[in-house]
Amino acid sequence: MDVKNMREYLGWLYYQYLLVTGIYVLEPWEKSIFNAVLVTMVAMVIYTSYVFVPIHVRLALQFFSGLCGGQHESTMTLMNWGGPIISSHHPATN
Repeated sequence: MDVKNMREYLGWLYYQYLLVTGIYVLEPWEKSIFNAVLVTMVAMVIYTSYVFVPIHVRLALQFFSGLCGGQHESTMTLMNWGGPIISSHHPATN
């Protein structure tokens, strides 16, 4: 695909975006605000997915592996995930 066809295709995609969202009737400053809000929302969704989805997938896998007879972990191990292991055994003092 050459540069001219790519430019025409991107122009066509932008035109479709304007028509589908209905922002072709807005003034230029209103389009800018709408596009800024839209880009901000998409960026927040991508960031949240990157940060929180792996945590939820890990917890779901642990839950379903427990239902299917997988190795059970203690509650303290799950609560201290990533932190030091807390021991309830204290050395005897003289």
